[in-house]
Amino acid sequence: MPYAEALALQRSLVEDRRAGRIDDMLLLVEHPHVLTLGVRGDGGRSHILVTPEALASRRVEVHETGRGGDITYHGPGQIVGYPIIDLKPDRCDVHRYVRDLEDVLIRTAAAYGVVGERVAGLTGVWVGREKLAAIGVRIARWITSHGFAFNVSTDLEYFNLIVPCGIADRGVTSLEQLLGRTVDRQEVEQHIVANVGDVFAYEHLDNYVASH
Repeated sequence: MPYAEALALQRSLVEDRRAGRIDDMLLLVEHPHVLTLGVRGDGGRSHILVTPEALASRRVEVHETGRGGDITYHGPGQIVGYPIIDLKPDRCDVHRYVRDLEDVLIRTAAAYGVVGERVAGLTGVWVGREKLAAIGVRIARWITSHGFAFNVSTDLEYFNLIVPCGIADRGVTSLEQLLGRTVDRQEVEQHIVANVGDVFAYEHLDNYVASH
């Protein structure tokens, strides 16, 4: 799904959730090559390491997002998750919400024998000094949007176009790079869905539809 389309869909669903027209939702998508900017400072534009012409030649778009965090890359082989969740009345804690998303992704990595960890002062899930999953959220009147990006079979060369999340002294990895084998995307999505159900204490998850 093109990034702009996913952004418009999220905004519409946030309003639907606020009005009570829908229940909590989790969107799992895959984007074409795109760099997304956060809301701090210049959003991370200064962390783009190549010219606009070089980006265009590789068909990499650049989009402002409205989420927290710095610049990151999304592309094929990456599972991007957008939870549309009403945190009221008993989960109105931004830090807890981010930690809960990290917990979902740590559990997902653990299903493959990969030990993902938190790093003090940094968001996301790390394996050693490399980031396996990035998190950047928006919470407006306690309705969430944006979310996380979990690298499954991502072409990590694209992260060389930027300083990922503005962190120059750490790298990026993927599940397939860590395991040295191919991984079924739909299986990873199913682990994510199950872990969202466990961490956020949903009694049941209906209508799971794979993104294929």
